[in-house]
Amino acid sequence: MAPPESIPVEALFAPPARSRASLSPDGTKIAYLAPWRNRLNLWIENVDSPGSCRRVTAEDRGLLSYHWTDDPRWLLYTRDQGGDENRHLYRVDLKDPGAAAIDLTPFPGARITDLTLPAARPGKAVFCANIRDFARFDLIEADIASGELRTLATNTGDTATGFLYSSDGDPFATEMTAEGDVRLSRWNEATKQLSHIALFDGADYPVGVYPMEVTADGAGVLVGSSRGTDRVRLVLLDPVTGEETEVDSHAVHDLDTRANAFPQLPSPLILSRTGELIGVRYLGERQVIHALDPHFAEVLPHLEKLSDGDPADISCDVSGKRWVVSFVHDRDPGATCFYDHSTGEARLLFRPRPDLDPSRLASMTPVSITARDGLRLPSYLTLPVGIEPRGLPLVLLVHGGPWTRDSWGFNPAVQLFANRGYAVLQVNFRGSTGYGKAFTQAGIGQLAAKMHDDLIDGVNWAVGRGYADPARVAIMGASYGGYAALVGVTFTPDVFAAAVDIVGISDLAGFMRSQPAFVRPALASNWYRYVGDPAIPEQEADMLARSPISRVDDVRTPLLIAQGANDARVTQGESDTMVDALRQRGALVEYLLMADEGHAIENAENLIALAEAVERFFHQHLRQDGRTGI
Repeated sequence: MAPPESIPVEALFAPPARSRASLSPDGTKIAYLAPWRNRLNLWIENVDSPGSCRRVTAEDRGLLSYHWTDDPRWLLYTRDQGGDENRHLYRVDLKDPGAAAIDLTPFPGARITDLTLPAARPGKAVFCANIRDFARFDLIEADIASGELRTLATNTGDTATGFLYSSDGDPFATEMTAEGDVRLSRWNEATKQLSHIALFDGADYPVGVYPMEVTADGAGVLVGSSRGTDRVRLVLLDPVTGEETEVDSHAVHDLDTRANAFPQLPSPLILSRTGELIGVRYLGERQVIHALDPHFAEVLPHLEKLSDGDPADISCDVSGKRWVVSFVHDRDPGATCFYDHSTGEARLLFRPRPDLDPSRLASMTPVSITARDGLRLPSYLTLPVGIEPRGLPLVLLVHGGPWTRDSWGFNPAVQLFANRGYAVLQVNFRGSTGYGKAFTQAGIGQLAAKMHDDLIDGVNWAVGRGYADPARVAIMGASYGGYAALVGVTFTPDVFAAAVDIVGISDLAGFMRSQPAFVRPALASNWYRYVGDPAIPEQEADMLARSPISRVDDVRTPLLIAQGANDARVTQGESDTMVDALRQRGALVEYLLMADEGHAIENAENLIALAEAVERFFHQHLRQDGRTGI
């Protein structure tokens, strides 16, 4: 097979033609995201009148998600301001096409989290927000039609990080102890007192206990728990005794908890329109869904037949007859279908990127790599189409977090590099989540040590099997992945011929000191536990020793650094300091600063500019030859 023609960068990184479709409660309309002025906005279409599309928002910053309410007149969505992560809640009125979206939380600097639309409270939205005090999140109820706000629980303590609404009386409060443990309590709004129910060891939950969701009837709390086991399973927590009763589990896989870090991904809990639990997601090399409801058990096989991908967003009408489902797929991303269980009718609604030919895209293959100390590293290898997989330039693409994981599916950067003739390797190094808590905890104290050794072992694996040319290996990542790229060029500079750091950490102690207020309560269970406390001199010294800024003199690899100026987590100063230090010693470094981005690069023109810069950078320094368009 001849190599496919080069795919334009825009075809991979421009906003999808459509995405994130979901069905209205009455089953008559489909909402979805589609571009307007190069930004994803909210549109609707009548189910029985394909092509009857109408845009209902006019946002100048792309939307990531939205929510139908119980009344199909109203849609809700959240967005921040320029990447600052201070998300507000907005309402759209479908009966007033000319009206602008209404900001229901118009408070500068405020941030909402944990939005729920409880079936027991029709016409209401419940969420946590720091409207009253930026350092504390109260539980707020909004009347969707009027916009009136009412405080359900006032956070007067120093440890409560948020609340969980319950339809059966007082809400629950989540707390983070000084030791990093997570405590669940019942909150009495009248007395402002907490009654403790359960304590979760923070060492087992570096990014918090997830999911943690009150059942629709308020009779218990659904929790992703690893108590007494290595795997995360779903349990029901008794709201009085704190005792756990297993709801469902998988013999080898964890619950799919990626949405804890990336809320745009599907929740591990699949709920009916009335909030009842009908299914649970697990994730290994691919997704596994357990149907817990008899009706959903009938429907699920019909949905799964619509694609050879994995079901992602799933929505239905109140009756459970009409369904809309999108699919995760490595070569046909986001294909979205309609299914009517009462008639058997099924049809493709859209492909988000209709100009991409799946046959021109590369398959992502799960592989297992053995680390030097014997630990198994679940990984993914993508090889270019139509090229003999021998002696290829290799891009080691490192995921962020580090408390998340790589998984099977479409990745525009992976497909860009594969189309240009590179092999791409994604290693789930120790410290990643989703492979049991022992695998995650193996990363404690191992930044710039065994966590990095795992990446190097991945490179050696690809070289040893003949896939990769050892002289043409690049490392690239964002956030923690950007830190890993900087570690690569400072701790192991002879391994890499090029490196790309996107919003990466250069100084671990400085990074931790600059964390925003909404992140700090959780640091005890992750960064403090895994890396150290910068207030303790011995630990600060160790953190400096593991920081790329301390080894600038060792850099001899060409480096491209990209940074969002509004990044609240890894501030611009992290990249500025690294770039200044490198330029002072004459190192080869390119710097791309995006004035309108935060920790996640979202605007299409910036994504495209960054992809083009990386494409050119790798072509220049990996000396790739013989391919058109590069």
